[in-house]
Amino acid sequence: LSFSSWLPNFYDEVLLYLEQEWKWCMVAFPDDYKTLVPRVLVDTMSALSASFVSRINLATGDVVPETRALAKGILDILSGDMPKGTKIQTKHIETLIELHNMTVAFARNIQHLFSESNLQVLLNTLKAVYSPYESYKQRYGQMERAILSSEISGVDLRGAVVRGVGAQGIELSETVRRMEESIPQVIVLLEAAVERCISFTGGSEADELILTLDEIMLQYISTLQETLKSLRSVCGVDIIGHSDGTGPKKEMGSDKKEGHHNARLVDMVSDEEEWSIVQGALQILTVADCLTSRSSVFEASLRATLARLSTTLSISVLGSSLDQSNITTDDGDGELSLAGRAALDVAALRLTDVPVKARRLFNLLDQSKDPRFHALPLASQRVTIFADTVNELVYDVLISKVRQRLNDVSRLPIWSSFDEPSAFPLPSFSAYPQPYVTSVGEYLLTLPQQLEPLAEGISSSEANTDEAQFFATEWMFKVAEGATALYMEQLRGIQYITERGAQQLSADIEYLSNVLSALSMPMPPILATFHTCLSTQRDQLHDLVKSDGGNQLDLPTAHLVCKIRRV
Repeated sequence: LSFSSWLPNFYDEVLLYLEQEWKWCMVAFPDDYKTLVPRVLVDTMSALSASFVSRINLATGDVVPETRALAKGILDILSGDMPKGTKIQTKHIETLIELHNMTVAFARNIQHLFSESNLQVLLNTLKAVYSPYESYKQRYGQMERAILSSEISGVDLRGAVVRGVGAQGIELSETVRRMEESIPQVIVLLEAAVERCISFTGGSEADELILTLDEIMLQYISTLQETLKSLRSVCGVDIIGHSDGTGPKKEMGSDKKEGHHNARLVDMVSDEEEWSIVQGALQILTVADCLTSRSSVFEASLRATLARLSTTLSISVLGSSLDQSNITTDDGDGELSLAGRAALDVAALRLTDVPVKARRLFNLLDQSKDPRFHALPLASQRVTIFADTVNELVYDVLISKVRQRLNDVSRLPIWSSFDEPSAFPLPSFSAYPQPYVTSVGEYLLTLPQQLEPLAEGISSSEANTDEAQFFATEWMFKVAEGATALYMEQLRGIQYITERGAQQLSADIEYLSNVLSALSMPMPPILATFHTCLSTQRDQLHDLVKSDGGNQLDLPTAHLVCKIRRV
């Protein structure tokens, strides 16, 4: 007969015996029966305690073939007395909780049977009933940490097949889908841990639970961060430097060489594939959005749980201290008061014996009432860092096409070219914008369409439509600003420009200015200065700069244009 089948029968027999003893002693020892019969149960449990602990241990091991074969249980795994790699599983702790629930039911019956005894007698009796579980409760944090850590390790984020050039978009979307699906799965695991803590310890191990949940969230977010790192190379942005000053590192020597190598890699990717990478990268934003919202909702529910515990445990501990001060805890009709009943709560029974732990727990519960309190302080910081890393990656992907097209614009031969001399008077044609700038312009104008489906996905309800619009506009502006910054940096790198070059560059800048205008973005003063100074006749440039005096023009830029036009 298994221990879990034997235990309820054992409790039923003990209860029946105690009921008979209670009736007999009421007659035989009318003055002492309220302490005598409970004493019998306390002595019985004390004699059985060691074998009870051992039987519970084996019963938890029985439900998993691996531990059953070795006749070992939870305590053996925790003490390391097991073959390497043996882990505590959810089934182990679920069995422990099932057995504990049987004991809770027995304790309620005992409380009812001995209801005429005073509170201190009841406290001592129920402590004896629960005593076999104490060694498990003391190691609750360790058990929970082992279970959750193992479950988080089993979350598969790296299942996407690594693909070659031309199929990175598929690999990216597969991985992002897995990342997004893993978030609710992990939250469910954490919620299950909260339930286990309440049902097994009554919340007396809430301080350990909070530490464990914070650690486990860190472990999970680290896995997400690692996956994000691997996605940089899939997106083709792992080795491009940030020369627009908007990213975390400036482009230096060896990075530049790698940047050229990467540009060649990007050249091998088709336009269609490029857009699928952009779409995949934008989807990563929904991962960050989902993680941020799910973790904050979970943290709020955790605070609510702590608030409930704070109320019940405060009354409980008040009840037991009332009794120790010899103040009456009944309502006048022989029934225990609310505080008296609460003192018999499974958590309160433990806390009265461990004042240091009780103080630590009550400090936590008091702090949790502060609206600024973070139940998971480390994890909430890491969620913010993760969201920033996602934004950085998405920005790098969105700007990479621009960066590639604008690479080496400062060294284009057209800037230093002259008009061919001709014996015939030929009509002068106005310059057309060059392919490098039109491809950047077309890309920027196509971006709102790429952002639209994502923005709609984020705003699933009517109320969020404005938020979605803001989201799309914000990203549009970010990329357009980055593109403009990259372009201006290239322009600053031009060493010398002829009249023909100035005419051409003026046309290029005007085209980009029209694109920015179509996106409702103002033209930056530096770019406007470049345009004005390049479209002005060379012999009039000096007077223009002098007369303006910095009213309309950005003077350092105006002086730079004078220098490259040799004015």
